[in-house]
Amino acid sequence: MHRTAIAAKSATLTVQRWGNSLAARIPAAVARSACFRVGQPVELSAEHSHVPARAIGEPKLTLAKKLAAFDPSLHGGELMATRAVGKRTSLVPGATYSLGSGPPVQKLTDST
Repeated sequence: MHRTAIAAKSATLTVQRWGNSLAARIPAAVARSACFRVGQPVELSAEHSHVPARAIGEPKLTLAKKLAAFDPSLHGGELMATRAVGKRTSLVPGATYSLGSGPPVQKLTDST
């Protein structure tokens, strides 16, 4: 993979509170210069008042990207079951159901 040379960028930021942590947003120009992408894991290390960040892997795939990359021919040709598999119980409209002990969780009604 070839990467295009991008001029080094820098920015002066303000550290903000984010929950129990501290954060500084990386401006887009700096992120491009570092070749950072959304979802990419990075490693931070503290060296006195210097905190370098470096990419340590590729971004995790979203579900949409995983599904787009799925090849049914590599997985037995089956993407999703098209008929009932195993023992299933159908829900009845208007019936009340509960999960174990306790009050009913939902009353289903006929939506037609």
